[in-house]
Amino acid sequence: MENNVGIDTKLSSSNFIRNIVLEDLHSGRVQEIITRFPPEPNGYLHIGHAKSICLNFELADEFNGRTHLRFDDTNPLKEETEYVEAIKRDVNWLGFEWEALHFASDYFEEMYERAQLLIRKNLAFVCDLSADEMRETRGSLTEPGTNSPYRERSVEENLDLFARMRAGEFPDGSRVLRAKIDMGSPNITMRDPVLYRISHAHHHRTGDAWCIYPMYDYAHPLGDAIEKITHSICTLEFEDHRPLYDWVVEHCEMESVPHQYEFSRLNVTNMVMSKRYLKQLVDEGIVSGWDDPRIPTIGGLRRKGYTPESLRQFCREIGVSKNNSLVDERNLEFFIREDLKLKAPRTMAVIDPLKVVITNYPEGQIEWLEAENNAENEEMGVRSIPFSREIYIERDDFMENPPNKYFRLFPGNEVRLKHAYFIKCEEVIKDEAGNVIEIHCTYDPRTKSGSGFNERKVKGTIHFVEATQALPAQFRLIEPLLVEEEDGTEEKSFMERINPNSMQVLHGFVEPNMKDAASEDKFQFFRHGYFNVDPVDSSTKQLVFNRTVSLKSSFDPKKA
Repeated sequence: MENNVGIDTKLSSSNFIRNIVLEDLHSGRVQEIITRFPPEPNGYLHIGHAKSICLNFELADEFNGRTHLRFDDTNPLKEETEYVEAIKRDVNWLGFEWEALHFASDYFEEMYERAQLLIRKNLAFVCDLSADEMRETRGSLTEPGTNSPYRERSVEENLDLFARMRAGEFPDGSRVLRAKIDMGSPNITMRDPVLYRISHAHHHRTGDAWCIYPMYDYAHPLGDAIEKITHSICTLEFEDHRPLYDWVVEHCEMESVPHQYEFSRLNVTNMVMSKRYLKQLVDEGIVSGWDDPRIPTIGGLRRKGYTPESLRQFCREIGVSKNNSLVDERNLEFFIREDLKLKAPRTMAVIDPLKVVITNYPEGQIEWLEAENNAENEEMGVRSIPFSREIYIERDDFMENPPNKYFRLFPGNEVRLKHAYFIKCEEVIKDEAGNVIEIHCTYDPRTKSGSGFNERKVKGTIHFVEATQALPAQFRLIEPLLVEEEDGTEEKSFMERINPNSMQVLHGFVEPNMKDAASEDKFQFFRHGYFNVDPVDSSTKQLVFNRTVSLKSSFDPKKA
């Protein structure tokens, strides 16, 4: 079959799944690409899911295909509608629209009927062994398993027991339905796996209509086959499950035959990527919730200030392979800097303020100065900023006894105020404990920015916020939630690696033009980095900013 979808083959060498799709289209094995993203609604999505979302949706988009969003809601004990809605929001926010929305529970009746078919074919049986007993008879990597004593029940007895399981006659854990495959298989997954278990639990969609629920390894291939998925893409931990996937599709006599393909999951340095660990952090109050900006959930990354464009580009650039690897967090930070450098307006914020009084500036006078909004993007224009006798500077922009080559403010030294004038430190005011509480300076009115004054030069430039119109703001400086292991030490447990200083909260000021800053607006604060208006805690009474990323890094993902 000749493919006419306008394929750009320059990327094919870096994506083996894309190569498979190309070959399937050229050979005529498939006429249309249909992928799916199948999350379990038992938590919130994280950046690892973003990689899968981008792969499935962008692969289908490239070849004019379709992508389904299907919720694997087969475990009512852990699933909630809250998670369903959150996942839908996250997928949309990343920039994707699904062709169809499905739930595994849509297919419960057909899955039950296919299980009855397996029983009639003598390929499934009801087993009364407990979970511990099944584990004991499973065998090991070097030893085969042993058959269940219930394996040779008659077809009629199995059909009867399975129907009574559905009717709710038996308690949780008392019986399961197992496939009858091979207890001597070298692949432990194929040793008579469980297909159904009893769970008298209320389901978020089907209510109390069912008390037996299919296992993932049974429900997933059937869902793919029912939806006519052509490429079922999952992570490498399911590679050993592929023979069972194929077995279910074949012996349940599905009309459509999907194929499973595995790729390496995403792991990022200093990030908690386990859904179980993330839930523990939330449940134990280590973080404020599923959207805490210190965790790599999509909601957390969004609240921290990451953009969907940066996450999509990151997922594209890290590639798709069969090799497990650990991606440097600086790689992710590179892409948000690249995305924001032309988008985010520049402004000034003082996050640890020290008051400066300019003693020779007229009292009560406010002067408005011009400042560019983004030196790298002239189309963003300019803004007006106030200047007066009293300003705030950063506390670390002043030292009373500086070391050599310190070019910021100290007694007798002169610096340039960004967008304003030269000022010179004349006097230091301290409290009774000897702490510096105020600096008195003079300014040179001839040195206004843009005036062309070049009689003398200064080596340091510092930023400021005018004091009388400054807006109070809270700044959250976010560090990795996990502390890196030190070489040579024994591996610490997950909870022992929690960084107690993962969020530093400072109180300072921003320019008055920030009064209209809205939820998730992004700014570059001079010297501090890129910041995001917190969508939860920020208000007109006090703005709250989360630092997305610092300004500079020597890291280059192309050289990593």
